[in-house]
Amino acid sequence: MPEAPAPLTVTPLTGKAIGRLVATGALGAVVGVVGTGVHRAQAPWGLLLALLCVVSAAVLARAWTGWGGLLALALGVFAAVSLLGASGPGGDVLVALQPVGLVWYLGALAVVPVALLPRRWFADEPLARRPRA
Repeated sequence: MPEAPAPLTVTPLTGKAIGRLVATGALGAVVGVVGTGVHRAQAPWGLLLALLCVVSAAVLARAWTGWGGLLALALGVFAAVSLLGASGPGGDVLVALQPVGLVWYLGALAVVPVALLPRRWFADEPLARRPRA
C-alpha cells in the first residue's frame, strides 16, 4: 500500500519573516518609483530596463521570502506606479496613456513568469550528485 504524502507544514510568522515581507514591499515601491522615472527615458530601452528591474527584484523576492515576498513586491510596484500615474495638481501625469505607459502599468505582472518557475531553482540546498559510472 503506498504511503500517504507528508502533510504541508506551515512555518510560523516570526518577526524576521514580517520584516522580510515589509522589505520586499518597500523594494517593490522603490522599483516602481525608479521604473516610472526611467520607462520613458530612451524608448524602448528605458521601458526594457524598468521591466528587467521588476523581474530581477521578483527573483530576489522569490528566493528570499517565497510567495509572500513575491506578492508584497508586486503590490509595492503596483502601488507606486498607480500613485505616480495619477494626475497631479496641474493635470500632469508621469505615466501617459500611450502604449509605453500601458506596458509599464502592466509591468507588475512581470513577476508572474518568476512565480511559475520551479521552487527548487530558489532552494539553498545543494543538488544531489549522481556517482559517475
